[in-house]
Amino acid sequence: MRVQEQAEYRSQSWVSNEEREAQYCRYSIAGVANDPHFRSPDSLSTIDIYRARRDFGSSGGRRAQIRWNHRVSRYTKNLMIRFIAKICACVVSLMAICPASADTRFLQGLSDPDYFEIASEIVGRPYHIYVALPAGYDASDDRRYPTIYLLDGGELFPMITPYQRYLGFGEGLPDAIVVGISYGSDDFREGNFRSTDYTAPSDERDYWGGASGFQTFLRSELIPEIEHRYRADPARRIVFGHSLGGQFVLYTAQTQSDLFWGHIASNPALHRNLPFFLEQQPAATGTVSRLFVASGSLDDPRFRDPALVWIEHWTAEETLPWLLEATTIDGHTHMSLPPEAYRQGLRWLFEIE
Repeated sequence: MRVQEQAEYRSQSWVSNEEREAQYCRYSIAGVANDPHFRSPDSLSTIDIYRARRDFGSSGGRRAQIRWNHRVSRYTKNLMIRFIAKICACVVSLMAICPASADTRFLQGLSDPDYFEIASEIVGRPYHIYVALPAGYDASDDRRYPTIYLLDGGELFPMITPYQRYLGFGEGLPDAIVVGISYGSDDFREGNFRSTDYTAPSDERDYWGGASGFQTFLRSELIPEIEHRYRADPARRIVFGHSLGGQFVLYTAQTQSDLFWGHIASNPALHRNLPFFLEQQPAATGTVSRLFVASGSLDDPRFRDPALVWIEHWTAEETLPWLLEATTIDGHTHMSLPPEAYRQGLRWLFEIE
């Protein structure tokens, strides 16, 4: 304030100390005002703050500082309350938009699958089992359905299940129960043991060679559980596998051909143990099963070349425990083949009945 204004203001005896302190609060406090980046709620200028100090002196300033600190504390508290409220609102909104688990009932292609975990005493590990029932499935009905067991179910079940519905609409294939066998991860450190479960022994990999145990798990634990829970037709079991899963399909066809009625192997990966599959003589059984083997024309040579050797070897045999159909599917790579191999394999299985 100018000297004259200051004198006039001090001459107003009716102005109480409280009002002077309140006015000082509106300007700033000594400590905060010294911060060049500070802007008070009323955006006061530095000269305003200077004038306030000149007007009210040190005693009033201390009382004003106390009042201002109280105002700052209350203002900060209100800001924090509003901030926390906004954060909570955002969290609630995100929970509504991104629920912890997706509801698949409205993805009709997935058929709202059943799920259960089975802890294998034979293998010593758990498996996650997903089951898609055909449209119109009625537990009280007597009809039994072909049952398709998908290896690598964590990847193939979400792909094949809606595709199976489409094939029923346009390809004339029968309704079927689809069973996905999943590890719940792609990482062996998190329980994916496909390189053990799906493979015959190999001199190149000491962790290969668990196919016998996995086959026993299917025969003694999983298949009985599925056929107990659902109206699955024991005479129409089908197994589908791709890559190492395709190796397991060949393994079970050559070692226990009557466990499944139908076998579909997509781009079987035999690159580390081909001799086993050329030397293993299929055991004769009382039933004749069916084996469909597909190789993509653009498959990686390290997978395709051994598969072609297997095809050439076994198609030359006259006596086999299964009907064999081996084909090259043009235009498909190693990873693009599963849906087409599945389609062609199922059509072949049911067309030759």
